[in-house]
Amino acid sequence: MPGPLMTPELVRLEVAPPGDKQAVIGLMADLISATGRAERDGLEAGLLKREESFATGMPGGFAIPHCRTDAVHEAALGFLRLAEPVDFGSADGPADLIIGIAAPAGTDDQHLKLLAQLSRALIRPEFLADLRAAKEPHEVSDLVMGVIEPAPDTAHDDTAQGDAALGTDEAQASATASGQPVLLAITSCPTGIAHTYMAAESLENAAKDKGVELHVETQGSGGITPFTEEQIAAASALIVAADVNISGRERFAGLPLVEHPVKRAISHGSEMIDEAVAATTDPSTRRVPTSGSAAKNGESSSSSSSSSAANQQSWPRRIQGAVMTGVSYMIPFVAAGGLLMALGFLVAGFDVAFVAQDVATSFSLTSLPDHQTYESATGAVQTERAGLALYLGAVFFTLGDLGMGFLVAALSGYIAFGLAGRPGIAPGFIGGAVSVAVGAGFLGGLITGLLAGLIALWFTTLTPPRWLAGLMPVVIIPLVTTFVVGGLMLLFLGRPLATLMTALQDGLTSMSGSSAILLGVIIGLMMCFDLGGPVNKAAYLFATAGLSQGTEASFQIMAAVMAAGMVPPLAMALSTVVRRKLYSPVERENGTTAWLLGAAFISEGAIPFAAADPLRVIPSTMAGGAVTGALIMAFSVGSQAPHGGVFVVFAISPVWGFLLAILAGTLVAAAAVTVLKELGRRKTAATEAAEVAA
Repeated sequence: MPGPLMTPELVRLEVAPPGDKQAVIGLMADLISATGRAERDGLEAGLLKREESFATGMPGGFAIPHCRTDAVHEAALGFLRLAEPVDFGSADGPADLIIGIAAPAGTDDQHLKLLAQLSRALIRPEFLADLRAAKEPHEVSDLVMGVIEPAPDTAHDDTAQGDAALGTDEAQASATASGQPVLLAITSCPTGIAHTYMAAESLENAAKDKGVELHVETQGSGGITPFTEEQIAAASALIVAADVNISGRERFAGLPLVEHPVKRAISHGSEMIDEAVAATTDPSTRRVPTSGSAAKNGESSSSSSSSSAANQQSWPRRIQGAVMTGVSYMIPFVAAGGLLMALGFLVAGFDVAFVAQDVATSFSLTSLPDHQTYESATGAVQTERAGLALYLGAVFFTLGDLGMGFLVAALSGYIAFGLAGRPGIAPGFIGGAVSVAVGAGFLGGLITGLLAGLIALWFTTLTPPRWLAGLMPVVIIPLVTTFVVGGLMLLFLGRPLATLMTALQDGLTSMSGSSAILLGVIIGLMMCFDLGGPVNKAAYLFATAGLSQGTEASFQIMAAVMAAGMVPPLAMALSTVVRRKLYSPVERENGTTAWLLGAAFISEGAIPFAAADPLRVIPSTMAGGAVTGALIMAFSVGSQAPHGGVFVVFAISPVWGFLLAILAGTLVAAAAVTVLKELGRRKTAATEAAEVAA
């Protein structure tokens, strides 16, 4: 049977700080693991990972590093009272009370509810004062366990907690009688263990002090106790204090909305209550999106809510987001189609492209083809291979070619979907198909996707008669939008875009020497600039769209994009090996993972490093990417596969040039980031030494 969450063995008082917060977290991991409740390194990694994503320092001089991980065998609470406070990221100052919460990945609801009670108690100044005044470890554990598991006869404490949760009955009655607004609040944080309940306690205490009726719904790991229909009906405004998407937002459609990160509710709960009260009488205040016409048109309230929330974004951001949506949905078509085509080349030889469809449809496993004849620039030529190899290669290539045929249509359709939701999909796909038919390529797909999305989005803002509402999303919007977008492409836009696309392809094909190397440098810089962001995706889209042209220039651009995109994670992985002391334990763990991510062409493997130290990591990786891109072009390396990194070397030629370019760029980037981090470390050490001397 599990023991108490905290025992005297899990308490240390007047601890000399071993260093910064990372060192304190390491000490917390030592304390908890010494009791046999957790595996030390795994717990430390979980706590540090949580700390990197969200600082756990709180107003009042305490911090609550916490995590849920498989490294924890039995839930535990560790306590460190530091002799000198350490900065844990709170704007109010450093923390001297450190409460570590270690929860197993499968923690049951009962444990989570107990941890929620502790989180609420930590907001109360008198509880913190008692923790600071404790003389012995058992006093601390008794205080904490008294909050988590109060004795049955502590009716007064239960009453106090009930009053804090909902306000006293008298306060609520007084508030209602005096015409005070009734507020609802939802709190939620990524782990749902601590901040969720601390924010709830802070808001409840602030509302009680102001005589305002407040009901709180905590969407934490311990489950959700939703508002009643009566509470929602009586509500005057909604407060959302969350760092994750909350569920059930559509329940509050039309209510005035005050929304902030969960940490603001902890430190400025009183201000948020004031904002919510003021919002109830402000006609221009932000409100929870209503389902509006989208719901009438048959869309779900959740998608409608998302669409309405998108309306609050600026148009450049909305268009950028829609394009990114199109690219992300297009990538599976590119990956499946491109790799199948590459397998076709591997099995049947590169001349399978000239006979693939005929071989795949005219022969079978029981009737295998001989060498096939096709017309080349030098006359009639026979395929290099025959029999089973030619047939299977033709099947692979045909499947891949058909998949690649959806590339522009998928891009266009999902851009439209990103702007208008489901009503934009059909017009977008058809517009993309028209773009392919007129030769406008991916440029045309971008245009048709945006046009279809904007037109369909405009239709969704209309409020049709009830008898027509059901036909809007399935008939009227697709029909009219397709007619407008397709007509514009065929009558006006198609030919100019096709001319531009042809000129672009001709320009790329004619590139050689220094101009090609310059293009490689630019591609390398773009791929490493934002690691999977808009600039990176723009370069990738440019390369994958060109694959359908089947030219040497397009293959080289694809190789430059892939190789340069592999450099950032590989460089950071190498740097964590060469100079381990420059990185935290979590970063070193990420470095181990980055080897595989980099080898597979997943640039996002470097994001944790770039997020923690962008001014050193991003310029360094851009330098390495530029070197790799330039060498790819200099060696005339081509890739017929759109993704896969070293796992698709069969589709890359020459392989030695591909690997050498990646190695050179990785060394340059790793050396640059290591030197910059070392210089930064020395500067910090010198500054600290000067402060001590002063």
